[in-house]
Amino acid sequence: MNEMVYYISLYASVSMVLSLLFWFLYFQNRSEKVLLFIALEMSFLLLQLICTVIYSTTEDIFTNGFFHTFSDIFWGLETAAHILILTLVFRKKRTLFFSSVIVALSFFPITGDFLHLTTYYWLSFQLLLLIVSTYLIISSWKSLNGAQWAVVPGIVITFVFSAFFQYQSLMHYGAWPFPYCFVLLGGVFLSFPLSLMIYVAMRFKEILKDVERNALEVVQLLEEKKEQAIKQQQILEEEVARQTIELRTSFENLKSTQSQLIQSEKMASLGELTAGIAHEIQNPLNFVNNFSEVSNELVDEMNDELDKGDIAEAKTIATDIKQNLEKINHHGKRADAIVKGMLQHSQASTGKKEPTNINALADEYLRLAYHGLRAKDKEFNADFKTEFDESIGKINIVPQDIGRVLLNLYNNAFYAVNERQKAESSKLNAENRHVPTVTVVTKKLNANIEIRVADNGNGIPQKVVDKIFQPFFTTKPTGQGTGLGLSLSYDIIKAHGGEIKVETKEGEGSEFIIILSL
Repeated sequence: MNEMVYYISLYASVSMVLSLLFWFLYFQNRSEKVLLFIALEMSFLLLQLICTVIYSTTEDIFTNGFFHTFSDIFWGLETAAHILILTLVFRKKRTLFFSSVIVALSFFPITGDFLHLTTYYWLSFQLLLLIVSTYLIISSWKSLNGAQWAVVPGIVITFVFSAFFQYQSLMHYGAWPFPYCFVLLGGVFLSFPLSLMIYVAMRFKEILKDVERNALEVVQLLEEKKEQAIKQQQILEEEVARQTIELRTSFENLKSTQSQLIQSEKMASLGELTAGIAHEIQNPLNFVNNFSEVSNELVDEMNDELDKGDIAEAKTIATDIKQNLEKINHHGKRADAIVKGMLQHSQASTGKKEPTNINALADEYLRLAYHGLRAKDKEFNADFKTEFDESIGKINIVPQDIGRVLLNLYNNAFYAVNERQKAESSKLNAENRHVPTVTVVTKKLNANIEIRVADNGNGIPQKVVDKIFQPFFTTKPTGQGTGLGLSLSYDIIKAHGGEIKVETKEGEGSEFIIILSL
């Protein structure tokens, strides 16, 4: 008995070392669940052996029975852990039937001990355990690889030692020859745990190889990504360079087109101004022609009177001729002033400010705008009113530029009232007839002067009011405006340090307000 206790204690020491080792491995690698069940099996084996040593060395019946029972309980738990380890190693799904088999096998040792069953019962238990283990191995045979093979010899060797041990038990009726029986018992206890150690070592080696392979794949993937990123960067740089060239070309084309449109806008305003000037210059020319013809006739009459010797009558005629010549001179100077104004407007702006009578400038361009539109459209007709503050005097401005601004506002105002008149002419009777009117007002406000150009046209829709000073935006139909007039006017007024804004009410009219410093 002492020899048996010695060997079982030796096996318990080995089991304790293995148990501590597997628990340490599990806590370091919690993702490997198989290590948990291996550590549990080693712990159950250790507890079983300790209980065996205790009940084998005590003579107290109660203590003997107590630890003998717990030895069987730990044996059953060890069996359950054994089967669970195999299912995890061989990657088998645990069905309800298989779980029932595990529970049944775990109750075998307890049942056999309580019922005091014979050795044949234990042989049946070992046979069932062998059948379950064999089933797991055979069903997984084709997929076994690597570390899984380390478990198979452990199972086989365990059952070989167990078979010899049971054979000796039957042959000698428990009186086993020493130390042969304890060698067999050591094979039963330690073969499977040692195979599990080999399995764990091989499994960690596989994991390290997987990690190394994954690391190499990651490095290779990173290199590929790096090369792709470099190529992508090169493609993007080429694309950016290409688009930059295209944008630069488009920008140059846009600048050229914008310059052409601005020049077109200026030429359009010049054409409208020229038409107005032609109409304005026609009046003094008519006076010049009429008075020159009358004066020519008076010269003939004066010669006749001189021939008759009527000096008094000749002097009277001479006085009339002098008056006619003065009128011809007056209207000639008027025509000259109009021509100079036209030439001044057609010239490129020098940007140099000079003292200018803003009232005279506003009045002159109002009349020129009106007559220019009349020259283009014989059916066009509108009233215009002026309210000039004579206290303003002269202010420092670039007259050509401010003249362009006023001409643009006048043309827009006359266009608006004309469009409303056309729209309402068929709807209103004579008493309610819409009278198209444009009003120009100048006023001195402290250190500023204000120019208001108002019309009673259709007004500007509120949804587009914020856009009217943007380049190329126009409310006119296609072909009737470039959308640059108000944009250029805005820039000119800002360049003068002034402000231009609009007040409008849809259906009633608009009023543009220019504020300039004195």
